[in-house]
Amino acid sequence: MPRTKIVCTIGPATNSPDMMRALIRAGMNVARINFSHGERAAHAQSISTLRQIAEQEDCLVAVMADLQGPKLRVGEIEGGAVELRKGEIVTLTSRPRPDAANEIPVPHPELLHDLRVGQAVLLDDGNLELTVAQAGESHLECRVVTGGRLTSHKGINVPGAALRLSTLTPKDRADAAFALEQGVDFFALSFVRRAADVRELRQFLQDKGADVPIIAKIEKPEALFALDEILAEADGMMVARGDLGVETPAEEVPFHQKRIIRACNRAGKPVITATQMLQTMIENPRPTRAEASDVANAILDGSDAVMLSGETAVGSYPVAAVETMARICTNAEAHLTSSPMHDESGSHETITEAISCAAVEIADEISGTAIITATMSGMTARMVARHRPSVPIVAVTPSQATLARLALVWGVEPVLVEPFETTDDMVEMMVRTVRQKGVAAWGDPVVLTAGIPFGSGGRTNMLKVHVVGESEEA
Repeated sequence: MPRTKIVCTIGPATNSPDMMRALIRAGMNVARINFSHGERAAHAQSISTLRQIAEQEDCLVAVMADLQGPKLRVGEIEGGAVELRKGEIVTLTSRPRPDAANEIPVPHPELLHDLRVGQAVLLDDGNLELTVAQAGESHLECRVVTGGRLTSHKGINVPGAALRLSTLTPKDRADAAFALEQGVDFFALSFVRRAADVRELRQFLQDKGADVPIIAKIEKPEALFALDEILAEADGMMVARGDLGVETPAEEVPFHQKRIIRACNRAGKPVITATQMLQTMIENPRPTRAEASDVANAILDGSDAVMLSGETAVGSYPVAAVETMARICTNAEAHLTSSPMHDESGSHETITEAISCAAVEIADEISGTAIITATMSGMTARMVARHRPSVPIVAVTPSQATLARLALVWGVEPVLVEPFETTDDMVEMMVRTVRQKGVAAWGDPVVLTAGIPFGSGGRTNMLKVHVVGESEEA
């Protein structure tokens, strides 16, 4: 299996037990439940089925609840669709009149109020374009710049506009509360614009007595200007290239991607690259060469995980898409010649950073067979993983929550263990785990790292080179 983690969106094509089992066997590490589509009862059934199948397969599969956020969409168009012709004037209105020609329902009064003359309005992921010609109280008169067929519920994007929308909508709050009842392992927060958006969801979860990691989806231009502040609040990021590629020039997206990934690598927080990675496999059994290159380059950039959306949710070849993704990942990983962090200049800011870097370098110098971390929060494993060591990273933890969190971190094989009382017990547990997993054998050198006293919280201060089979006193 690849060391890059694979996120699969569960949908109509993959919500059966047999398909979920096939996805797990093909390499799925995280199942994404997209709350933009489907009913809650169906999502609950998918999560329950997934948990059962993962247990039967003896595999760790985390569940990510992807909240819809303030996604702007066209309302219900009379007749289901309308043809927009270049040069004509159409009206965007929150109160469409029956049988009114050229009126497009937009159930977002705040959007209509915030836009000004000259603002570009993109519909259907940018396939259609309008320009605001005249602004009214509850409607906008727009000229069609790029025409085409518009159907109900297509997305609306307004690049560069400052909209007064809350990132966490009432629907998101209800969905998040429901997802907590299902025991999800991650939340993905859509359309994050500022650090306060992440804090708002964090506070909502805390009020519910929950501590679930939040992945901030970077898909708005405003987020690019507040990237460091958002990253400080979030537990990870997703490069959501769909809306990002509509709201910013498409030619800039690859460089936004590299910047986001780099920031996450530096912080030791997981980053997912998403959207249209193997898009043609929705309908075809093989990807294009460009798609294969895209996935490989995302891994070479430093992605912890790559994500499949429509490919597994509604595609005709969902299992083949995961198998293909796994093969591309494995091949790309063979070309990871150096750590993403090795070219960072300057000294390490913390003891944890210094020790995790040293663990990777020592493992390389002594031809170690594994790096073993004992971690309560997952930080030790994340900090080691950001250096992309060539040897396996095994993270032992007595925390079920941490076990799931590490399902998203590059190269980490998390293992749930019984709590240990002493440092000697901890070392014995670490070595026993890699032997049981077949990662290391008698006489193999391994590198151990942990925080002492264990569980003291976010501090890595122990580094030990151990030869499997040696006495702990040696």
